Amino acid sequence: MSLAFNPDTAAQCLLSHWQSGQPLGAWPAHVLADGAPVDRPQGYAVQAALARHASARPAVGWKIAATSEAGQRHIGVSGPLAGRLLAERVHAHGASLSMGSNRMAVAEPEFVFRLGVDLPPREQAYAQDEVMAAVDALFLGLEVPNARWADFVSAGEARLIADNACAHEFVWGPQVPVPWRALDLSQHRVQAQVTGPARAYQRGGIGANVLGDPRRALTWLVNELSALGLTLAAGQIVTTGTCMPPLEIMAGDRVDADFGVLGQVSVSFTP
Repeated sequence: MSLAFNPDTAAQCLLSHWQSGQPLGAWPAHVLADGAPVDRPQGYAVQAALARHASARPAVGWKIAATSEAGQRHIGVSGPLAGRLLAERVHAHGASLSMGSNRMAVAEPEFVFRLGVDLPPREQAYAQDEVMAAVDALFLGLEVPNARWADFVSAGEARLIADNACAHEFVWGPQVPVPWRALDLSQHRVQAQVTGPARAYQRGGIGANVLGDPRRALTWLVNELSALGLTLAAGQIVTTGTCMPPLEIMAGDRVDADFGVLGQVSVSFTP
């Protein structure tokens, strides 16, 4: 690896594969010559460069990948991963999305928090109570992840973080209309229905599948960004990770996620 690590080279490589839909098997020689990311900090440096090249607009917020032990084992990582939600990839409740080159082919119902005030980087870790005091709204969401890596299961933390933690499309659902702060989100149950031309199935989940509690996941994200010298800004959202095993999807499917008293969010998929 080059002594002068240049995150832009790896970022441009990932972006070209994102745009073409062609999976990436390994870093090509020109990326290795400029220094491919080998650890989490370098992965985040590539991710930041990827976001700059991929979008001229500020990130809408952040996503958290691998918030369950099963998910971490599946992709061989030691803990959660943070990724940016690019403005062009955020869609409204009820959107119809193309399956395109999405090889992961899953949808994930998630709890989504919006910040009301900035949480800037600092030396002391943020506590969950102060993080939640900075939240001004709870929303529902459906993440549709994807990876540019052909073998994303074995890609490793640095390459997955560089690849924006498998961020792809995100459906930002409705704001929760009921008082939710008194609810134990860790025990809140969610049901999802996948309906397609030739099949239909249901799956259930619970907030505890998200790092034990979606609020704990949000706190993790705030402290992960703080360690990177980044601010979670007022107005940004954080989608906290799937609360159930990912829902397998294909073209023609519709996904309806029912969060009970908190509301519903849906998305459909075309070829």
